[in-house]
Amino acid sequence: MSDALHSKVSSKPSVTKPKAYGSAVHLPIKKQLSSSSVSVCASQGGSSPKHKKFLNKDKGGGLESKVLHILTAKLELAKYYQAGKENCASAELLPPSLIDRRMWAISDFEIGKPLGKGRFGAVYLARNKKTHFILALKVIFKSAMEKAQLEHQLRREIEILCHLRHPNILRMYNYFHDRTRIYLMLEYAPRGELYKELQKKKYFDDTRTATYMEEISEALMYCHARKVIHRDIKPENLLLGLRGELKLADFGWSVHAPSLRRTTLCGTTDYLAPEMIEGSPHNENVDVWCVGVLCYECLTGYAPFEAATRLETFRKIREVNLTFPSRVSDGARDLITKILHRTPSLRLPLKAVVEHPWVKSNSRRILPPVYSKGEE
Repeated sequence: MSDALHSKVSSKPSVTKPKAYGSAVHLPIKKQLSSSSVSVCASQGGSSPKHKKFLNKDKGGGLESKVLHILTAKLELAKYYQAGKENCASAELLPPSLIDRRMWAISDFEIGKPLGKGRFGAVYLARNKKTHFILALKVIFKSAMEKAQLEHQLRREIEILCHLRHPNILRMYNYFHDRTRIYLMLEYAPRGELYKELQKKKYFDDTRTATYMEEISEALMYCHARKVIHRDIKPENLLLGLRGELKLADFGWSVHAPSLRRTTLCGTTDYLAPEMIEGSPHNENVDVWCVGVLCYECLTGYAPFEAATRLETFRKIREVNLTFPSRVSDGARDLITKILHRTPSLRLPLKAVVEHPWVKSNSRRILPPVYSKGEE
């Protein structure tokens, strides 16, 4: 199934707004891979018989009552996500006919090439049979989630993604389930993972990196305004849209925390903030720290505190032992140094990141097209 299928969307479908599902809970999180460790990447080629068998594989049920609770509980968080909605009206990326109140089924879709495979399932390119709308279908086995005891993580990801509407956040349109699997209907990011692009290019120039810094900062400001902390920002969790725009994905480790203070150790070692390593209460500034680490990695091709062992990495993070290769410009060094401050409250705020002279002079951010009210 080619990328050209993006254009095959029906002209005037009917849409009803999604219901709110589930209520936030703060359950203990085990340090395991998130339910979203299945990443959406841009691999090529068609479906092979083994992938079709994968979709048909029966791994057993056992989560029916839990999943039904997830899918039908009232969402107390809606008021937080609704707040400030008028400030991001241009970010309403509602695709035709994908959001309604009826229960979807796998038979509603044509399944295309596999986009990625992970611990709990896989992601496939899919097309709605009725509207021909292209999306990514994330297939998660209930039995695998239950065995890993990560049902709460999937529940939290669904709760949060249902209410995020921003051009630089990967959209979740809807979800459904059958006896053995849960399906997430996700926005398709045709250019794949930022991580793979960085591996291919080795490192990015100032223009591309500054553009990403503006996009990720805008996305995180939107999240933080709704009391959502992502907590696992890294190139593997950032996807690229049709025009190369950044899409923040994988909210498996994220949390809705009205107090914005948490103590759980989560995320990726190279991107952990000092306060998380020390087990101190943390807030949205852990995401700000990650923006600095991401900026450094984009410009150099490696993380700033990379070391041979985990303990050595932790030591370098605690000491903020930061050195720059000669190719990193003075403006970029200034930005990274101001973000990677050991004291969370002294880190450069995200708004100041967007307004930093190096970002403003180099960023070439392009907003993706949005659906008009008439098209919805």
